[in-house]
Formats: sequence, structure tokens, C-alpha cells
Amino acid sequence: MRYIHKQDLLIIARNTGYLMIGIGLMCLVPIIIDLIFVEYTALGFIIPASISMITGLIFIRTLENYNISKMRPKHGMIISALSWLWACIICGLVLYFVTDIHIIDAVFESMSALTGSGITIYGDVESLPHSILFFRAFQQWIGGLGIIMMIISFLIKPGTASYTLYQSEAREDQLKPSTNSTIRESFKIYLIYTSFGIIAYILAGMPIFDSVCNTFCIISTGGMSVKNSNIGFYNNEIIYFITIILMILGATSFLVHFKIIKTRGRSLIHDLQFQVMLTLIAVSSLLIYYTSNIIPMDMLFTVVSAITTTGASIPNSITMGGWPSFTILIIMTLMLIGGSTGSTVGAIKLLRIITFAKGIYKNLREILSPEGRVIKMKISNKKLPEKVATQSGNYITLYFICILITWSLLCLYGHDPFDSLFFTMSMQGNVGLEIGQISQTMELPLKVIGIFNMWTGRLEIYPVLIAFRAIFEIFKR
Repeated sequence: MRYIHKQDLLIIARNTGYLMIGIGLMCLVPIIIDLIFVEYTALGFIIPASISMITGLIFIRTLENYNISKMRPKHGMIISALSWLWACIICGLVLYFVTDIHIIDAVFESMSALTGSGITIYGDVESLPHSILFFRAFQQWIGGLGIIMMIISFLIKPGTASYTLYQSEAREDQLKPSTNSTIRESFKIYLIYTSFGIIAYILAGMPIFDSVCNTFCIISTGGMSVKNSNIGFYNNEIIYFITIILMILGATSFLVHFKIIKTRGRSLIHDLQFQVMLTLIAVSSLLIYYTSNIIPMDMLFTVVSAITTTGASIPNSITMGGWPSFTILIIMTLMLIGGSTGSTVGAIKLLRIITFAKGIYKNLREILSPEGRVIKMKISNKKLPEKVATQSGNYITLYFICILITWSLLCLYGHDPFDSLFFTMSMQGNVGLEIGQISQTMELPLKVIGIFNMWTGRLEIYPVLIAFRAIFEIFKR
């Protein structure tokens, strides 16, 4: 049975063309920073942007008379997977031309930024041009909301195509009846919190350029910084608290943010995922506090950074590597769980964990209950279909398989097993925390595997697997 036909390829190519144009335009924005600081790096942005936009225009013009209205979920997932990969290649070319690093390193750095992983291969980020520092932050900001979400709000007309693409980026919450209205509302919320972060950082004494870049990185739960010591460089507790607030805001569902004003804050207080996230932060902080001698602010900041999958840090990776093993295990657990569904976070996400746990509890009750009794699953007084728990279980299994494969390969190359497991979880969960120097010493084949981990982690595995299955279908002919 053939799953991909010629008409499928045409639908994919036509819609991908629009996204290619959007990706190209994204690469032109940092030229403004280049002009402000007079760094003469503009050509490094223009060439990749031109490649992307010209390719996109060719796809659109060639297929302009072709009917693309019949888009199905498989098309959306393949387009999503290929668009994210294309974006990281094009943005990687920018880094390759401007900073003169290996192309694999450039693509790795770009994928890390776009997916909000926050892992950097640059040993000294402070030596980078301002345009590149802004570009890395801008990539995280765009990737946090979603490359496709950003682009379809401006380039693609409302309808079935936009809805299918919206879902392909692992998003399901509808803030408004139409998909484009939902995206615009999400974008509006994102802009409000971004503006709040920039103003708050400036008032706390952070330079304007740093404020913009750090806000882009934190609200998107990306975690990269313009300083080698990350947020710890500023040595300012007010800045630390602002960062914690931004991380929690970024890890909370956009649907909850949308309802805050209408419900006078009750949507936030009554949201189960938000309640669980705060509970995990409190319990984890107390456990670490009573079992270690870590500075309280360092401990709280790292706990929040881990569960929100931001990866921002006060202590450096070497210092964290010296923390007690029990503390590291708690942080690893939080990195696995992640924040709310419908937010900017990576990892498994709270709703899946809750649903999976509810499914196990339901099975236990069914075994203990009288024969024939039907046990229903509910979350926040809403009934859930039985297949939801199964789907959560399937995803969690796939997630751990990805971790196991990459961890095994890191160990095969001679890296420390414990550090390797932590680093693998960080890549797969789009976190960015590290307890060693693996990112600086990783071999090229492992970087390619890491690109795959971050890619699948951001798109929640299935779109990437479907894209590979489609490519296999094409070539097997």
C-alpha cells in the first residue's frame, strides 16, 4: 500500500513554499542590529535568506494553479517536520557564514535555538557579534511560539490548511473559534509578556540589548544568553526573580493566559497543570534544601529552570556537576516532566503525565471493582476518552526510546554515563541544562544525533517519524 502519492507531494511542496519565504524573512531581521552596531555581517544573513525565499517562490509559482485545499493531518505533520529542519539549515548557514564554524556545529546551534533547547557549542558567546547574539535570541523567541504559528498568521489564508498546520506543531488548544484568530491571540499574549520582561529587566538595571535578548530567550523557555555565565553573570537577585516569573509564565498554557482577565485570575489558580507545576517546584525545592548545602536562590532558580525546560542558570555546569547525586536526580525528573501543554515548553509535559497516571489508577480500580463496572477518567471534571491514556503511554515510551538510543551512543563514544544521561535528557526535552562539558567536546556524529533529539523533542516525535516514513515511501519505488 502506498501512503504518499504525487498529489501529496504537491500539497506539501506548495505549503512548504510559504514557510520557506517566512523563514527567509526571519533571517533578515537581525540586519537591523548589524546596522546599529556597524558590524558588517549583513551579507551572511542575506545569502541564506535569499536561498530560502527564492526556493519558496519557485514552489509557490510552479504550483499556483494546483488545488491545495484538501490538506490532511499527514500533510501538516510532514510540512511541519520539513519546515523546522529547513529553518535550522538556513539559520545554520547564517552562523556558518558569519562566525565561520563547522556546518554541523552551525546547524546544531541553530536547531538548539529554534527548538528552545538552549545548548550552545560556542565556548565564548561574549565574543560573538551583536547581530548573532540577537539572532540566536530571536530564533528562540520565534521557535517558542512556533515557526509555523508565526508564519501562518501572516502568510497563509484562514481555512483548513492553517488549522492542519497549527495542529502539526503539537498544539490543540483553541482560544478562538478560528485557527488564525487563535494564533493572533496567542501572539498578542506573547508580545505582552515579552514587553513586560524587557521593561522589568531594564528597570532592574540590565542593559537594553541584554534585556531584549534575555527576554526573548526566557519567555520562550529557550535559555541561551548573551553572557558566558548566563543569568548568573548579573549577580542580581531582582533579575533572578524576574527570570523565575518569566520562566513560569512561558511554561503556562496560552489558554490559561487568555482566560486570566475574563475569570479575574481564577483560570490560573484552578488550572490543574499550573497547580501541579507549582507543587513540584515547592516539593523539589524543599527536598533539595534539606538534603544539600546549595545556595537557596541557586537551588530554586535551577528547579524552575528544569521543570519549565528553560535551561537558564545561575551556577555554571561544572558547579552543578558537583552537586549531590540525589539533587541531580530530582532535576532530571523535572526535566523529564516539563511544564504545561499548550505553552512554550518541551519534555513530556504535565498533561501527559497526569493522564498516564489517571490511566494506571483507572486500571487498578477496574481490577478491584465488581465485574462489569465502568470506571471513567476525569481531569478537572471533564471526561476523557480511554484512548487518551493509551496515547500518552505510547508517546512516553517513544520518548524514552529516543533517550535510550542517544544515551547508549554517548556512552559508546566514552562519555561519562551519568553526565551523558543528563545531557541526553536535556537535548530530548529541549532543556539546555548541563552538568559537564559534553556540548564542548561532543563528536560530530553525536551532534547529528543531538540535532535529531532536539528536532523530535520540539515536534513531539510523530511528525518527524511520519516525514521519515514518507521519504522511505518515495525512495523505495
